Amino acid sequence: MRTKTTFSILFWLYTKRIDANGQASIYARVSLNGKKLNISLKQKIKVDQWDSERQRIQGTNAYSKRTNNLLDEIRAELFQIYRELQRGGKIVTAQLIKAHFLGENKDQYTLLDLFKFHNETLANKLAPKTLCHYRTNQKYVLAYVDKRFSKKDLYLNELDYSFVLDFESFLRSYRPDHYRKRIANNAVMKHIQRFRKQVRLAVDLEWLEKDPFKKFKPQMEKREREFLTDQELLRIHNLKTPIERLSIVKDLFVFSCYTGISYSDIVSLTIDNLILGPDGKKWISAKRQKNGTPFKVPLLEPSLQLINKYLGHPRTKLSGTLLPRISNQKLNSYLKEIADLCEVSKNLTFHMARHTFATTVTLSNGVPIETVSKILGHTRLATTQIYARVLDKKIGDDMDQLREKLIKKKKI
Repeated sequence: MRTKTTFSILFWLYTKRIDANGQASIYARVSLNGKKLNISLKQKIKVDQWDSERQRIQGTNAYSKRTNNLLDEIRAELFQIYRELQRGGKIVTAQLIKAHFLGENKDQYTLLDLFKFHNETLANKLAPKTLCHYRTNQKYVLAYVDKRFSKKDLYLNELDYSFVLDFESFLRSYRPDHYRKRIANNAVMKHIQRFRKQVRLAVDLEWLEKDPFKKFKPQMEKREREFLTDQELLRIHNLKTPIERLSIVKDLFVFSCYTGISYSDIVSLTIDNLILGPDGKKWISAKRQKNGTPFKVPLLEPSLQLINKYLGHPRTKLSGTLLPRISNQKLNSYLKEIADLCEVSKNLTFHMARHTFATTVTLSNGVPIETVSKILGHTRLATTQIYARVLDKKIGDDMDQLREKLIKKKKI
C-alpha cells in the first residue's frame, strides 16, 4: 500500500521585521508531509501592497506584474524540483528541496555516491576478493533500502541508529540468491563491519555529520575452526579416483593442507614462485592476494610430490601454473563428494585445509606459533592464535614426556 504524500507551497510576508520604508521580506514556505520549512526569496515589498489570501502583490503596474511573475516562476521551480527528486527514487524532504533550490545540494551525498567513491578510491589498495566482498555488502544494503523504503538509493543524512538495527534484522532473515540458507550471525556481523567502514569513510570525508554506528556493538559468536585429524587427512591423501575433477580437487586440497596456502594463492602459483631456501631445499615464495603480504613456505614431501606430478601436465601447460586451475564455484561441492568417499563426516571446505595445516600439521607437531604465523602470511599474531588449540593427542604426548622426565629424576 503506497503512502500518500502531501506537498504545498505558500508565499508569506515576515511582518515582524518591517523596515523604515514599510517593507517586509517575502518567504516561500515548503510543506511536505506536515513538515514545514521557510525559504527567503531575497525580495521586499510594501506590507500594504500584499494580498495574503491570494499570495500576490496588489495592482497591475509593471513592478507588481514583474514580482508576481517571479513568484509564479519560483512556485513552478519548487514543484519541478520536488517531481525530479521523486523520479530519482530518493527520499524527499523539505530540507532537500530547499538545498536544491538554493544550489546547496552538492553536499547531499547518497549511498551510491559513497559506494562509488569507496570502490574507485580503494580499487588498487584492496585485494580483488576483498573488493568483491564489499560489492556484495553494498548489494545487501541497497536490497534493504529497496525493501524498507521502496527506493533505489538513500541520502547519507537519512542514516541513523535505527537504520543500523533494521539493517541487521534484515540480514538475519535475508536469503541471498547464491546461498540456500540464511546468513549466519558472524557473517551478518562481518557485513555490518564492512558497511561500518564505508560509513566511517563518509564521516571522515564530512559527507555525514554523525556516525550512526556509534552505539552499535557487534556480537560475534565464538566458533571453533574445524580441521582434519591425522587419520582424516591420511584418508583423503590416499584417495584414488578415476574422476579427474575429483582427483585434481583432492590434490589441490592436500597441497593446501601441507603448505597452508589458500585456494586463490595456489591457483596463481607459477614456476617463478618456486625458489631455493636458505636450507638449500625448495620453498614457495609469493604474496597473498588477500592483502599483498609476502609469505615463504618450505615445501614438505607431499607438496613436492604434487608439484612434480603436474609438471608438464596439459592443464598446467595451458594455464602456466604449478598446479591445475579449477572453477572456485564448484570447488566446495566437489569436496563434499570427496568427504563422502573418504567417510569424513565434517563439512569439508577448502579453507579447512588452511586450518588443518595450522593445527594438525604444524602446531600439533611442535612448530612455534610465530613460525606458523609467518608461513600463513598473517599480519598479526592474534590471527594465528585462533588456531592455537591444544589437541588431546598433544596433551597425551606432552604428559608422556613429563612422565619420562619424572621417572629419570626419581632414579637419580
